[in-house]
Amino acid sequence: MLQRPIEPAQYTSEEWIGLATDAGITLSMSRKGYSPDNAACEGLFGRMKNEMYHHRRWSDVDELEQAIHDYNDFYNNKRIKNAYQGLSITEQRTLAGIQ
Repeated sequence: MLQRPIEPAQYTSEEWIGLATDAGITLSMSRKGYSPDNAACEGLFGRMKNEMYHHRRWSDVDELEQAIHDYNDFYNNKRIKNAYQGLSITEQRTLAGIQ
């Protein structure tokens, strides 16, 4: 028997939440219809794709997974931000007493 596909916009439906929970997926959305929560993640993924992903060919999943881990380290610890007067995210958080 074919199952009806879940519509992408229905990530807050009980059906999707049940499927995700059964698969061991941790849901990251807060309240329904509150898009600013997702904006930071979308921005990060967009930058990561432009700076790391799109200009390369990936031979396997392990290579891509390592590249994502390496990029995450670069993004947090080495990539400077003008908004932080040339500091990395980690340096700024340390100065602010967040880490």
